[in-house]
This record gives sequence, C-alpha cells and structure tokens, in this order.
Amino acid sequence: MYEYQIKTKVVGVDISNESTTYAIVDIRGNILAEEHFLTSDYPDVNNFVTALSDKIVTLVEANGGYETIRSIGVSSPSASSVSGCIENAANLPWKGIVPLSAMLRDRIGLAVGLSNDAHVSALGEYTFGCAHGMKNFIILSLGVGLGSCFFSAGDDHTGHNGYAGEFGHTCVVNHGRKCGCGHDGCLEAYVGAAGIINTAREILAESDKPSLMRDLEKMSPRTIKECCDQGDELAIEVYRRTGEILGLGLANYASIVDPEAIILTGGISHAGKWLIDPTCESFEDHVFGNLRGKVKILVSKLDDRERDVLGASALAWSVPEYSLFK
Repeated sequence: MYEYQIKTKVVGVDISNESTTYAIVDIRGNILAEEHFLTSDYPDVNNFVTALSDKIVTLVEANGGYETIRSIGVSSPSASSVSGCIENAANLPWKGIVPLSAMLRDRIGLAVGLSNDAHVSALGEYTFGCAHGMKNFIILSLGVGLGSCFFSAGDDHTGHNGYAGEFGHTCVVNHGRKCGCGHDGCLEAYVGAAGIINTAREILAESDKPSLMRDLEKMSPRTIKECCDQGDELAIEVYRRTGEILGLGLANYASIVDPEAIILTGGISHAGKWLIDPTCESFEDHVFGNLRGKVKILVSKLDDRERDVLGASALAWSVPEYSLFK
C-alpha cells in the first residue's frame, strides 16, 4: 500500500524594490533558513528569476531537500493572485506584464502562489501578528510605495482582478503631484518615501528657518524622523503634513469598509508619534461620525521582513500542491 508523504515545509519569498528575501518555513511558522539579495542587481527579469530559482534550490538542498517542500509563496508589489503576474509595477525595475508565478514554477517544478505584497503582509499579520483574531481590519504598508489590504468577515478582499486595495493610487489632490503610476495627485505621491522627501523640500523652500534637514547628506524618511527626535520644527512639520493627508485618506477608507482596526506596517510606520499623532487627529476629524473613536490605528509589532516572509509562506500553503518530481 502506498503511503502518502505529507510535506511539512514551504518556501516564502518577499520581493521589494530594494531586496528579495527567501526562506524555508515549517508548518508551525518557524523560519528554518533565510537569505536575501538585492533586487536591483537584476534589472532583467529573466536573470532575476534564474537567480532566485538557483538560490531557492541551493537553500532547499541544504535544508532537507526537495521532497520536504510542498510549495512556494511569493509576495510582490503590483502582483495579481488572479493572473499570477506582476503587472505594470511602478517601483520595480521590470515593466509591463511579468508572468512570475509560471516562470518560477517552470524553473523549480513546484506549485507557486503569487499575490500583492499588501495582501501577503495582511495574511502574515492575520496569521502571526496583532490582527490575529480580528475579522474586519485594514493593513496599510508604508514604504517606497503605499499598499493596502482589507479583511472582511475573516477573508481578504482581492477583487475581480486581484488588485483590490490599491489605496496608494487613490486621488487625494486634484492636479497634484505626479505619481509613479502615471496619474496626478495619488496618495502615494504624498505619503510614500519619495513623497515625504518632496514635502520636506517644499517646506525648506517655503521658509528660511534653520533646520537640521538642510545639512543632511542624504534625506530620507528615516533621517527626517531623526531630525524630529532632535526637536527640528520644520522636520516635525513634514510629518504633520504627511499625517494630515494620510489620516484623511484613511478616514475615507474606513468610512467605506468599517474596520475594527487599521494596522500600519513598513519602514515609514517607524516614524512613530511624529506620523501617528497627526494621522490619528486627521482621521478622527474626517471619518464618518458613527465610527469616530471606534477604529483603532495600530503599528505592527512584527519585523517587516519576517512578517512578509511568513505571509508568503501562509500563501504557499493555500495553493494546490503540484510537483514535477512525483
């Protein structure tokens, strides 16, 4: 009698514009092995997929071999779980339609699930983080881009084409700043990393007040936050304006989906009170009256890279098993 061997590990992959992390994760959510490399080292997507495939195979062979791996889950900006493609990513080096799921499956020979990074982040937060036990919540990823996902009645809403939650590409300023997606006035153009830097430059140009930001060798959301920590008035104003417009956007979002909580993730969420306080104030000023004081705005307690890899591993468990090696 044939005894079916249940596979107890998956591979989780998190692709960001800066780096790609891949890890072997067991059935209990333990990260058994993890590596990463620079996404920007591979401007040609074919070379990227080849390198990623080779690196995954090497990691797998060093940690139990192919026979223990069930499937692969991949998180990426602008990815659709419906098509299995990265489509017209604004912040990745590869343009157009990239059938990443099929490319990886053909090279590695295992089932591959692909989904938008915000959806995968939400899955990680729901399974392992502070959204655990919640049924209705929003996850917002604040980084180079601005992505979101919302859970309704315990299920993530992906939409017809897999792109529900593109919160960063909602218009908040008519004829406003040009966004990487090609449109004008998108929220991402004000709250994403480049948008925060642009706000800082505008504030410095508006005033002749002294500011530590004027002496920064490299301006970034992190260095601006460090200026805030030292009491820099203009740096604090940067995050006040950012929080004001973010809170307005979140109020619109919450008024539509009525969440229990909004959970902020990503590097920009680490700006702490300088961003969170004005965001909460603006949110309460603009949200539908019956929701005022009832929606929690939280900052994720999970390490960003760990959460997204774990979310990708949870995605891997959800795809139908497939292998060229059976």
